[in-house]
Amino acid sequence: MSDDRVGRQMGRRTALKAGVAVGLGGVLAGCSMPDNGADGALFTESFEDGFGWETAAHIGPEEELSDFEWAIERSRAQAGEGDWSLSVFTEGDHDDGTAWATTEIDPGDAEAFEVTFDAWSESESFNILRNAVAYLGPEAPDAEEDFPDPGQNSSNVDGAPYGGLREPLHLAEGWQEYSFTWEPDSVPETLFLSLGVSVVWESDATHYFDDVRVVRL
Repeated sequence: MSDDRVGRQMGRRTALKAGVAVGLGGVLAGCSMPDNGADGALFTESFEDGFGWETAAHIGPEEELSDFEWAIERSRAQAGEGDWSLSVFTEGDHDDGTAWATTEIDPGDAEAFEVTFDAWSESESFNILRNAVAYLGPEAPDAEEDFPDPGQNSSNVDGAPYGGLREPLHLAEGWQEYSFTWEPDSVPETLFLSLGVSVVWESDATHYFDDVRVVRL
């Protein structure tokens, strides 16, 4: 992602296939943890030892990206694994906007992948207030349209060009596990993993992500 996005954390968008403006983001010092253990894990992250993911955001063409308030950082406020998690704040004034963090992964000799992560919501809601968005593929996302459409999960799509999901948050109060699988036609030398939040409802909200795992199938 371009250098002009480093150091800022602002942006926005709700459905996947939409929008034009590219978000601004930042890199927070830290590290991600590759794990080629016997259980097939290619990558694990619990944000205990820092945060080296790159952050970005996106909003549709009807709004300026600078008008969308968002922030992504490590936090001790909630933790599903250890003492730290990743905090994602998004405002809801525009009923629109997506903010996410991205890291690189070495796929090794894997031919298919499963991604799991935990996401925290403050409350349960029968309305869709926010969607969790996730992506695993050959290029880092630049816009919301690079994530799956609402309700999609690559586990259910044969021949998906990339892995990922867009599924509701607030399924329960507290932590909820999300997962998807992806079997590409060919595996690139480098994969990009992105996790984030997409706004649906007109209210401010903070969510947390933890216990991220990419496993070879």
